[in-house]
Amino acid sequence: MPQYHIWTIGCQMNKAESERLGSFFKQQGYQATTTAEDADIIILNSCVVRQSAENRLLNKLNALKGLKKARPELTLAVTGCWVSNNIEQLEEIAPHVDHFFKPGEYPDWLGEKEALPVIPEHPSPSTYVPIIQGCNNFCSYCIVPYRRGREKSRQLAEIICEVETLVQLGTKEVILLGQNVDSYGNDLTDKADLADLLTELNEIDGLMRIRFLTNHPKDMSSKLIEAIAHLEKVCEQICLPVQAGSNEILKAMKRGYDVEHYRWLISEIRSKIPGVALSTDVIVGFPGETEQQFLQTYELLEELRFDTVHVAAYSIRAGTLAANKLVDNVPLTEKKRRLSMIESLQESIATDINAHLCGKTVEVLVEGKKGNKWQGRTKTDKLVFFSENNDCIGKLIPVRIEKTSPWSLQGMVKTKQYI
Repeated sequence: MPQYHIWTIGCQMNKAESERLGSFFKQQGYQATTTAEDADIIILNSCVVRQSAENRLLNKLNALKGLKKARPELTLAVTGCWVSNNIEQLEEIAPHVDHFFKPGEYPDWLGEKEALPVIPEHPSPSTYVPIIQGCNNFCSYCIVPYRRGREKSRQLAEIICEVETLVQLGTKEVILLGQNVDSYGNDLTDKADLADLLTELNEIDGLMRIRFLTNHPKDMSSKLIEAIAHLEKVCEQICLPVQAGSNEILKAMKRGYDVEHYRWLISEIRSKIPGVALSTDVIVGFPGETEQQFLQTYELLEELRFDTVHVAAYSIRAGTLAANKLVDNVPLTEKKRRLSMIESLQESIATDINAHLCGKTVEVLVEGKKGNKWQGRTKTDKLVFFSENNDCIGKLIPVRIEKTSPWSLQGMVKTKQYI
C-alpha cells in the first residue's frame, strides 16, 4: 500500500487541514507514515505569518532535496499560506517540488472531487472544525487575506452534520476555527451567525464542550457574548487579540478599533461571563513604534491582566501594506527587549492568576498522556496534569489542584466516579 507523510507548521487551521488531508489520502488508498523517507507522497503544510515560520519551511524543503534526487518517483507537494498565486516564482525557489496547492484545498492530481468533504478518520477528544475561510480585514501586517482569500463561510447544516459525526466517532469537544471567526455567516444567504451556530451545536447529545477562535475586537457582537454566557457547553474562554495598546499603532495596523473600545469590550465580557479566561495576541516593534507607544501596550496588559498573552516581534511580510508603505525601523535588539519585557510581565500575571486555583477542584477533559501523567484542559483552557491508573482518555475528570505554575497545573483525581 502506498504511503503518505504530512509535515505541518503554523496555526490551528493548518493542523485541522492536515488532519483532513490525511483522511483524503486514506480515501485514495494511502496509509500514513511518520517518516518522510518511507513515504510515496510528502505534503508540507506551510505558514508564513512570521519569518521564522517561513525559514523553517525553506530549511525543510532544502533538507528534502537529497531524498527527491535519490527517489525521483517520490511526489513532493506544498500547501498552506506559502503558496501564492505566483506559482512560477515558487517553482524557481523550489524546483524539486512537484505540486503546489492553495490552503484549504485538496490535491487535484489524486482522486475525484466527489470524495469530499472529508473529516478526521480518527478524531481526538478535542477536534478542530473549520467553519470559515479567509479574511476581509486586511490588517496592514498580515499576509493571510492574500493567501487564503476573502471570507467564505460553510453552511450551518453542513457544520452541524460534521460535528454530529465527529461526536459519534468519539469527539467530546470541538474547536471552531476561522481567521476571523466572528464574521461567520456574513456571506450566507440566511445570515446565520456564530451565536446561532453555537446555539445549534449546544443541543448535540454527547458533545461536552465548544470553543472557537480567532476573534476580532471590531466584529465581536453583544449577541455572541450573551451566547457564551448562557450556553452551558460553550467554554468560558475567549481569545481576543489586541495587538497594540497605542491608538496610533492600531491605526497604522488598520485594526478598525481603538484602545477605548477594546477596554470597553473586555469589561462587557467580564461582566456578562464571570470567571471567563481571556487571552490576547500582541505585536511589538511594529514600524514606527516608539518607546512610549510600546509602554502603552505594556501598561494595558498590566491593567487588563490576561490569562495568556501570545507575543511576537514584528517581521516584514512581503506584499502586505506595512511592507509596501512603512519602514521597519525598530532594531531587532529593541524588538527582543520589548518582547522579553512583556513575557516577564505575563509570567508574573499568570503566576498570580493560576495560584488562586490551588486547592480548588476543576473539571478536566482528558486529551492524552505526557510521560506517565494524563493531561487535559479545564473549560477555561488551563492545562492540567495528574496521575491515574485507569484509562481517562476522553473523560471529564474532577481534579484537585495541588501545584500551580504560569504554564500549567498539577493535581490529583478528586473522585473515581468519572463522567
